[in-house]
Amino acid sequence: MSQSPDHTVASENRTIQEALLDRMFNTLGIYVVLPVLLTVGVLISSRFAAGDNLLNVLRNVTLLGIVSTGVAFITYSRHYVDLSIPAMMAFSGLAAISAQPWGVTASLTVGLSAGLSIGAINGYAIGYRRVNPIIWTLAMQFMLDGFLRWAYSGHQIYPDKDTPAGLFFLNLSQRELWGGFPLPTLVMLVLAGIGQGIMKHSHFGTQVQLIGASYETARLSGVRVQWIVMLTFLLSSFTTTIAGLLLTSMNKQGTFDTGFGYEFNAITAIVLGGVNLTGGRGSIVGALGGVLVIGILLNLMTLVGLDSFSQMVVKGLVFIAVAGTTTWIAGKSGRNDA
Repeated sequence: MSQSPDHTVASENRTIQEALLDRMFNTLGIYVVLPVLLTVGVLISSRFAAGDNLLNVLRNVTLLGIVSTGVAFITYSRHYVDLSIPAMMAFSGLAAISAQPWGVTASLTVGLSAGLSIGAINGYAIGYRRVNPIIWTLAMQFMLDGFLRWAYSGHQIYPDKDTPAGLFFLNLSQRELWGGFPLPTLVMLVLAGIGQGIMKHSHFGTQVQLIGASYETARLSGVRVQWIVMLTFLLSSFTTTIAGLLLTSMNKQGTFDTGFGYEFNAITAIVLGGVNLTGGRGSIVGALGGVLVIGILLNLMTLVGLDSFSQMVVKGLVFIAVAGTTTWIAGKSGRNDA
């Protein structure tokens, strides 16, 4: 039995509405939570809305935002997360400090090369050899962490403030622009803007989305899936390395545990921001929203004086609530993967 024209039009309208809801969810869903957290912050502490406190929130999430910008491409391609992020951050910082006797350019070049080399190895193994990304990157984390402990005998190393390269490196994370705006935060915003453009408005981003939605479909469509997957890991290692250099500068020392915890915080922020673990859906804008939610939540708990155990409980409850809300929205849009 054929459908009436009115029924066909109504079905098309519902399809369009579902597509719009799905797009809004993937891009802006997490930003529904931010006004709630901001309102709660104003109500529970008079210090929350102060300009210096909000700037501190931005400072505190900057490095996580930089890391998440790159890792989002891995998740978008349905390869979940890079668990070697902590060791990669530590390696880049230690390498940069070790190369400082040869000057600023050499220090930054060696630091970037160290992180990118790990990204290239991960990308080749996972993209070309089809190794499980969780197992491989976890093994890389253990191996690289052990190597760094052995190479530096478990000791920290420090930039030499009496050399131009050492002084430059120490001041790198502290630099400010007009009005005291932190340079690292500007770096985060620039990288996020570029990342959003690549993900949503480039041929590469379209290919990554297709791989995330269906690896075999992408391969049969002529996409160079191995090369594209490798590029996502290289892109992630680039942003991770930048964050590692900035974090080492901020800590004023290089050590083997510099990036501890960033891999789990990054995937938490990304998933909260609507980048789906099943691949092919999400955005950098949404991932940054997840980063801001984490930053504001931690700031609120600090302001009210919660101990570390209570903070863990609150974070878990909030994440469960956000996950439930986003799952409900995804179900309403017809895209629930549960």
